[in-house]
Amino acid sequence: MCGIAGFLTSRNLTAKDEVILRAMTDAIANRGPDDSGVWVDRSKRVALGHRRLAIVDLSPAGHQPMASASERYVLVYNGEIYNHIDLRNELEAARIGQAWRGNSDTEVLLAAFDRWGLPGALTRVNGMFALAVWDRVTQTLTLARDRMGEKPLFYGRAGEAFLFGSELKALTSHPDFERSVSKDALALYLRYNYVPSPHCIWNGVRKLLPGHYIEIRDQGRVIGEPVSFWDFQQIASKGASRPLEDTPELVDDLETLLMDAVGRQMGADVPLGAFLSGGIDSSLIVSLMQAQSHKQVQTFTIGFNELEYNEAEHAKAVANHLGTRHTELYVSAADALAVVPGLATIWDEPFSDSSQIPTYLVSAMTRQHVTVSLSGDGGDELFGGYNRYNAGMRLWRGGQRVPRGLRRAVAAAAVNSGGLAAVNAAVRLLPGRIRPLGLADRLHKVGDLLSEDTVEGVYRRLTSSGTDPDNILQGGWQESADGPAPSNWPDVRQFMMYTDARTYLPDDVLVKVDRASMAVSLEARAPFLDHRVVEYAWRLPMSAKIRGGVGKYILREVLARHVPRNLTDRPKMGFAIPVGQWLRGPLRSWAQDLLEEDRVARDGFFRPAAVSELWRDYLGGKPGLQARLWSILMFQAWWVEHQRGHVRANVSEGPRT
Repeated sequence: MCGIAGFLTSRNLTAKDEVILRAMTDAIANRGPDDSGVWVDRSKRVALGHRRLAIVDLSPAGHQPMASASERYVLVYNGEIYNHIDLRNELEAARIGQAWRGNSDTEVLLAAFDRWGLPGALTRVNGMFALAVWDRVTQTLTLARDRMGEKPLFYGRAGEAFLFGSELKALTSHPDFERSVSKDALALYLRYNYVPSPHCIWNGVRKLLPGHYIEIRDQGRVIGEPVSFWDFQQIASKGASRPLEDTPELVDDLETLLMDAVGRQMGADVPLGAFLSGGIDSSLIVSLMQAQSHKQVQTFTIGFNELEYNEAEHAKAVANHLGTRHTELYVSAADALAVVPGLATIWDEPFSDSSQIPTYLVSAMTRQHVTVSLSGDGGDELFGGYNRYNAGMRLWRGGQRVPRGLRRAVAAAAVNSGGLAAVNAAVRLLPGRIRPLGLADRLHKVGDLLSEDTVEGVYRRLTSSGTDPDNILQGGWQESADGPAPSNWPDVRQFMMYTDARTYLPDDVLVKVDRASMAVSLEARAPFLDHRVVEYAWRLPMSAKIRGGVGKYILREVLARHVPRNLTDRPKMGFAIPVGQWLRGPLRSWAQDLLEEDRVARDGFFRPAAVSELWRDYLGGKPGLQARLWSILMFQAWWVEHQRGHVRANVSEGPRT
């Protein structure tokens, strides 16, 4: 795991450009504290920089930037190639006498470029990566990103330069970078709590889509269109339309495939462990790790003293059964609150999934013991784990049986004051453990869902924070044309799962894990996102994923072979924290300062009156506002960080690359 940055420009390079390049890589030093390197070709006006977190081959033989044996390619790359030993063996068989300098996967990747070219090599690779490679023959810079979007890659223009980097910090460190906020990206952020790809909060910058590469020529003047080397939509739609027969052998086949994926991702020359929440996904990953490890697997979890938010006891029970070397850390509200001021710097782009806080805390604790940690990310999106899949299907089917006018009347009644009061009263009678489900907060969303006339609209309502950008933003903005694929799926749930895997997974879940883990120089790996597992998951019939209204059926069957069902069968909690309590308590003054009406007016992004009304309603106990408020607070905190860098506020719908 590492960090990359660089540029290609039409002007002559000087010694100053190497200083600029080092400043760009130093900005992301947390991604690679073990080594750094730069490569500059002044005559070709290209500069590549790298920060290294040494995982495989810790010797100087793994130093980057690295040139291929042919000297044709120069590479900087962030990630891990899990089948690099297989590729090395294949290359050796095809190239007798090939002399290797070391044992790094970087060298194997370059040899693969020499042998098969870039597109051919990318299709053979099993791994997570974001890379930039300079072709000295064609004088082309190519950027590429892994199939599911585990590793980030930003690119855009700054003056005469084309820039790229693992994080926005690298790009904004270039002296020619102009920080102009995209109002359209801000609107999308308010709706979803993250900025969806390929959009970026800064005008002129894009995120490379997962499973794509892009070529830049003519000293940065010509930026090609992103090209897919792995067509996820085709894979998903083909699998959904022609699924396998639902037989007991499916469980055997999935277990075998997952065992291999986990085994490959356990390869490392540094200490390795796993996050363990005690839920289905992480428990299964740890089970398969321990099943093929000759020593105790190290597992890590954090707990909260508030019982309704605590899963640490479940994780401990699973760890005891499997015999892992388990470490847990109970964090107080003060521990969690101490993280809040640094969130804007860590995520580097507005991001308001509040589970970012416990994700950072468990990463920081884990890094004290290991350098690599496996996770269960991707299990929900691939195997039907989210409650919204069944809820969305029921609402869609039921709503279509009711005339549109009647649906809208019911929707309006669902959110009136009487309805809210009744739900609030009922919620107070529920056991404490169930209250975090936010039933009152969700009444607004149910009302909105009933008014939707398309599957796409239902999905957007289910995944939206509830914020209407038209009501909160200053000035105009345009709804993005990017969105879910047409709903030509055999099952509504398949459409939602596909769209989650294409949007929510890479732009929320994986962004959350990447930034939290890399902030403390920890490499996080996700075996469920092995592309072979993804492809197999989409060949499974829906009955193998969701049965009797319960998701991840087939994962539960595999897990039951390793862990008793009673240790993991329970309602899904998520990685929740009591943000609502904090905003009315210890975080109130912090929030009040960020939402102060004169500050909001001076910044020029939001309507001051609308923000003040939202804050008053929230403090007054009106439900359904927490996510909206948190997204505004996270943006305000992010903007404060950039103002500290003496940045001129500049809001624009400027040019897009």
